[in-house]
Amino acid sequence: MQRVTRASVTVAGVVSGAIERGFLALVGVAVDDGEGDATALAQKVAGLRIFDDENGAMNLSLADTGGAVLLVSQFTLLGDVRKGRRPSFITAARGEAAQRLFELVAATLRAGGLQVETGVFGAEMAVELVNDGPVTILIDTKRAF
Repeated sequence: MQRVTRASVTVAGVVSGAIERGFLALVGVAVDDGEGDATALAQKVAGLRIFDDENGAMNLSLADTGGAVLLVSQFTLLGDVRKGRRPSFITAARGEAAQRLFELVAATLRAGGLQVETGVFGAEMAVELVNDGPVTILIDTKRAF
């Protein structure tokens, strides 16, 4: 996840999602992920306090700043490069299962009152962003919770 001043995703020359200040969340779904992982991820993203307060300390959340989230599905996050020079994606969830959990993350964030934009699941996308800080945070529901 990256804190951004702006971000957008374009598919076939058409912008499918764009935000100003907020988070660009690149979401990879693993074969062993379930609904609990999706809702936990959404809750962590919604509550994460990585925007600066008046004292310059990372102490504010998306809700505190009026920020938005741009969610982009990205199975390549699950690429394993420990062997050889070509990544293996055997731990990445396939099509329908991954899309269902990705959409659950978006729905959970929206239900929490956040503005959520998305890319197009499974499409070839061009992602543009201005990383603010830069601040990039790895959230792994199997390790961080």
